[in-house]
Amino acid sequence: MTETPVIGGVAPADEVEQLDLDDLPERRDSLVEEREHRKGQLAIAFRLFARYGFDEGIAGHITARDPEFPNRFWVNPYAVHFSRIKVSDLLLLDEEGKVVEGHRRTNKAAFSIHSTIHEARDDVVAVAHAHSLHGRAWAALNRPLDPVIQESCAFYDNHVVFDEYKGLVLERDEGQRIAARLGPKRAAILRHHGLLTVGRTVEEAAWWFITMDRACQMQLMAEAAGTPRVMTEEEATLASRQFGSTNMARNSFRLMADLLVEQEPDVLD
Repeated sequence: MTETPVIGGVAPADEVEQLDLDDLPERRDSLVEEREHRKGQLAIAFRLFARYGFDEGIAGHITARDPEFPNRFWVNPYAVHFSRIKVSDLLLLDEEGKVVEGHRRTNKAAFSIHSTIHEARDDVVAVAHAHSLHGRAWAALNRPLDPVIQESCAFYDNHVVFDEYKGLVLERDEGQRIAARLGPKRAAILRHHGLLTVGRTVEEAAWWFITMDRACQMQLMAEAAGTPRVMTEEEATLASRQFGSTNMARNSFRLMADLLVEQEPDVLD
């Protein structure tokens, strides 16, 4: 297998699935260019989440690891609606959760959850967590998704259920338990809470969240109508290879991102 290079000098954990070279994220010529790209995609992701209705008051956050300082990450400011976030609004947090760039307040829960995952997973560039409607409904069932729809198979044997609930995640020790339960997987269902996804790019993490929330919706609808057929292992494995492609995830995100920037160019301000 070929090792997956990651901008910023961090190598992936040994146990993380290695991918074909054609599936690797594209590299940019400098750390400055890579930082601006990540921040731009992060701001776009928030606006897309708003369009999908993933906003819920002050809840929800997406983070992007800084390529030059990999122990730091960019995040949305506290109490700014997803639909209004611009690149200039983003905050850079250090290892202790202090704002080292930006002029707004931060969200303590964002640091408690995201810092531990970034710390545990060198391969992860971005983490997405929001209180989406269908994700929360499915999280109340305390069970993993079944391979009942081909798109759902992006998470076949690639997600976990975090079966604890202690209210708001305000301490790093709970974030560490989430990170440990997530392991090398790309997504977690947080019981009574919502969904969490990760990716080697902002585009991947955001797309996995969007498609996982839809997977929750589809299975809820199918089970409300009857007893859905669960795919065989062979069928689910095939669909997983096809719909779990990170290259497809990035391109799917970009389709929406291009449209959003055309309609809301101030997102990049």
